[in-house]
This record gives sequence, structure tokens and C-alpha cells, in this order.
Amino acid sequence: MIEFFGKLGEHLGFPINASEHGLIIDHMNGWIHWLMLILFIGWGIFFIYTLYKFGLNNKNEKADYEGVKSHYSTYAEYGVILFEVFLLIAFAMPVWSMVKTNLPDIDNDTIEIRVIAQQFAWNIHYPGADGKFGKTNIDLVDEESNPVGLDRESVNGADDIVKVNQMHIPVNKDIMIYLSSKDVIHSFSLPEMRVKQDAIPGLTIPVFFRATLTSDDFLKKIVGTKRDELDQKGYEIACAQLCGNSHYRMKGYMTVETMEEYESWLEEQAEYLEAEDDDDDW
Repeated sequence: MIEFFGKLGEHLGFPINASEHGLIIDHMNGWIHWLMLILFIGWGIFFIYTLYKFGLNNKNEKADYEGVKSHYSTYAEYGVILFEVFLLIAFAMPVWSMVKTNLPDIDNDTIEIRVIAQQFAWNIHYPGADGKFGKTNIDLVDEESNPVGLDRESVNGADDIVKVNQMHIPVNKDIMIYLSSKDVIHSFSLPEMRVKQDAIPGLTIPVFFRATLTSDDFLKKIVGTKRDELDQKGYEIACAQLCGNSHYRMKGYMTVETMEEYESWLEEQAEYLEAEDDDDDW
């Protein structure tokens, strides 16, 4: 029954669900909209009844000092409270635990990525072949060549990969993102992954999910839909928090690919780093 009524969420115009945890969030939205529909119809009927009884058909010449004697309104209030308790226990609390508090164990199969927001870009920092992030230093920050202040001379920093507005992840793998901000509050949003988290200056906040659709499969799935009409190029990284006068153009792209394609991309980026080192030596 929970799944049956929750399927209303599939008809509310949400983006395609492409994450492992997204289905329960869509079902929760479906149940919430059922509650809103019931309240809308109930209050609408009551409003029309009130207009008719006390307005259009007002035959009460004297005040009614006894008032309403029935308890229908009390029962209705209890019903709404029970519905809301059901939503909290069956959906809200489990979903919050699933996507916010139950951090997955970090192992060799987990893809760890640092995302540093700034006005008006997303800086993406990968640990490189050694699997460990190099140190960063605020004094090394250069908006053009080193936006995250990576210390290439630190123990694990030589092979780290830094991209701007471009994220690559493999499909069907646990993704752990360490989210932070260089300036103001931003909001890291991946609508198809049902992920949205504020990036707070001074804090590093974990965000985790597992993608279930590659970018190619996603683009095939939206063919002929309104998203296709918007010339969607793939998964977008949006900022869902007003962060300044150019907030509207703070947009990145996330490419979800097979593990083989992801490893090939990492090797390609490592080759670029080696080529840059050779140029520096020259």
C-alpha cells in the first residue's frame, strides 16, 4: 500500500530518479501530496458550505449561543495528526537517517571527492592514484591555476586532480563527497540524485549517494520529454541557495560512467599532470 499510494510522486513532474535512495524520497513526496489533496478538498468543501449557510442562505436572524455540538472537527484534527505522525515515522525519519546520518563505511570501493564551492563555481578535488588527498594551503590559492590551494609538494599532493565545474563518478559505486565553501553559503544540488546540501564556510559536510544511471542512459531516458527540450547535456550541479549577483550561472556538470570509463578518465588526467610537470622542467 505504501508503494502504491507513493507512486503519485512519479506523476508530479520530478526529475528522473537516478540514485539508489531516490525512490523512497519520491514515495514520501507522493504521500505528502495525498495529505495536501485531502486537506484541500476537505477545507474547500467546508468553505463552500460556510459561504452557503452563513452567506447565500442566511436565515439566522438571531445569534446562536449554543454553537457546534458535534465533534466531527475534533475527529478530523486527530486524523490529520495521525497522518502526519505516519509520515514522520514511516518516511521522514528513515529518509533522514538514510541520507544524512548513517555514513557508509569508507573502503577501497568508495569514491571520495572534495567539492569546494565559491562564487560562482564548483571546485572538484580528487585524491589521485594514491587514494589520499594532498594538503591545501590558503596562501597557495590562485583562482586561475590553483583554486583550492593544493600543495603539490605535500606528501600526497603530487597526483591529485583538480577540476572546475566538472565531476566524474562511476555508476553503482558509493560516492562520498566532502562539501565545503570558500566564501558564502551555497547549496550543492543534484536533482536527479535527490541530493541537496548547504555548503557552509568553515565546515566540511559529508554527502553520500550511489548513482544508478550513467549519463548516456540518462540522456536516452529523457528523449522526447520537456527536459530534452531544454537541451539537457547531462547531469547538472546546481546551486540551490542565492549566493550573490551571479548565482544564476553557478552551474557544473556531473558525468556518470562505467567503472572502466571512469578509470580511463583518471588515467587521462594523470597524463595531463605528467605533461605539465615536463613543461615545468623544460
